[in-house]
Amino acid sequence: MIRRMRETDIPAGMVLKQAAGWNQTEQDWENILALEPEGCWVYEADSKVAGAATAVCYGVELAWIGMVLTLPDYRRRGIARALMEEALRFCASREVRCVKLDATDMGHPLYAKLGFEDESLIERWGITLPGGGGDARPADEPPRLQDVSAIAELDRRAFGADRHAILGRLAGRFPDECWALPGAYLMARPGSKAHFLGPCVAEDNEAARRLIEALLRRHPGESFFWDLLPDNPAATAMAQSLGFEHKRTLIRMVWNQPGRGTGKAGDRPDLVIAAAGFEYG
Repeated sequence: MIRRMRETDIPAGMVLKQAAGWNQTEQDWENILALEPEGCWVYEADSKVAGAATAVCYGVELAWIGMVLTLPDYRRRGIARALMEEALRFCASREVRCVKLDATDMGHPLYAKLGFEDESLIERWGITLPGGGGDARPADEPPRLQDVSAIAELDRRAFGADRHAILGRLAGRFPDECWALPGAYLMARPGSKAHFLGPCVAEDNEAARRLIEALLRRHPGESFFWDLLPDNPAATAMAQSLGFEHKRTLIRMVWNQPGRGTGKAGDRPDLVIAAAGFEYG
């Protein structure tokens, strides 16, 4: 049985993501529920939460599906398909022009059957920083991002849709690690396995590098994940030069609502240094 997800389901959601080995925290579930309370579902079987899926709408331009999870013992029973069909019905009811997601190898065949098409690759890179006794808050930190409206237009050009709401929520929850310089901004947040670097959008790559270097200086000895689009070779080169290593590759896929055009126009991968995460886009 599919029903709306509630805050009381977050512990069950954490069990699902832990079984998959993913990096999200309870705060990530809370963020999605706050942003799109009608776009979060769980699948109940045998009196337990056996699956989940989420869909966040960025206006009518784009919806992002994420957190499609099924407990290992309940896979191959059609649970993920049922949740995806529910998510697509929801997106259609919102008259969203197109839907995207980042597909794992396990999920890709299902999404293809539902009409999603491959758009690009997205790669996860990682690093464990050397330890040290450095100051966790260096004196030369960049300016904090005080108002997300200041970077909203740059982000929209890069992402192709207005995600002001999620940027505002991330900045509000993690203000100490949301910074901006002219031509670039960076946000970061904790993860259950590694700190997450992103989103980072820049029309000035040197400014982006300064922001990322400042972030890494704050976390000696810690691990980081960085999700980047290989369509932006500058992002790949930056990650390599900072010591990050490629960990895994997913496929970014798109589903266009019949009769409502295509959502590919407006994306600027060359501006995306780091994605916001597989659950946010």
